[in-house]
Amino acid sequence: MAKMTSIKMKRLLEDELKNPDYRVVYKRDDDAVRIEWKESKEGMSVSLPNLIAKYNDRGKEAVDEIVEHVNEALKIMNQTQHLKGMEKQIFPVLRSPSFPTETKAGKKLIYKDHTAETRVFYALDLGKSYRLIDDELLEEEGWSKERLDEIATFNIRSLTYEPKMDQVAGNDFYFLATQDGYDASRILNEAFLEEMLANAKGELTVAVPHQDVLILGDIQNKAGYDILAQMTMKFFADGRIPITSLPFVYENKKLEPVFILAKNRPENN
Repeated sequence: MAKMTSIKMKRLLEDELKNPDYRVVYKRDDDAVRIEWKESKEGMSVSLPNLIAKYNDRGKEAVDEIVEHVNEALKIMNQTQHLKGMEKQIFPVLRSPSFPTETKAGKKLIYKDHTAETRVFYALDLGKSYRLIDDELLEEEGWSKERLDEIATFNIRSLTYEPKMDQVAGNDFYFLATQDGYDASRILNEAFLEEMLANAKGELTVAVPHQDVLILGDIQNKAGYDILAQMTMKFFADGRIPITSLPFVYENKKLEPVFILAKNRPENN
């Protein structure tokens, strides 16, 4: 099989993304292809080295997958969304504080601070993908940020909560990974955290290394902190949308980051 190059992959993408209203541009400096609507210039970029690696691994299926993703994303960008009547599709999403607070088109995203390591943004769920809510969308409906936050928080409580438990060196770890896009967001359900705390034998820790997992640890001995640190770091490195590698201790309805130095932790005797 002939070696796949960036130029060949660009041509393959152009063939697959046949739409007279799209513009497909090769960005040499980034070794990426940008696909955008000719009229609005809204669009997305695809890293060619990443796609070539997937192609070498999985063949044409990897290209088909990215084409579907691009078409879906561009379709959403070209639609007018409304919040009214979509209340049940609004959810909070967690991001790191370094996550951009403006869209590429310059619209300001609605967010609120959560901890020093996390921020809460708001997503309008559109089925296969979602759109982060910006101030223009909010003003259009005449909604306040408080109302948006209330709706999103209510919806996060309505999701399923069935963590899988794993015991490691006398510590209990609970994992929520439903892959619905809102696993980390479940940290915002205080009633759930309170219930976990009430049933914890030791100290309750909570970690959101990336968007698609929530890890709770019932830490009962010093080894638990080391295990928690390694686990969180591994998930953080593997995550599609990483959030933070620092876990938190949950007590008095507050999340405090744990800077793990196991030998300095108090004994839980």
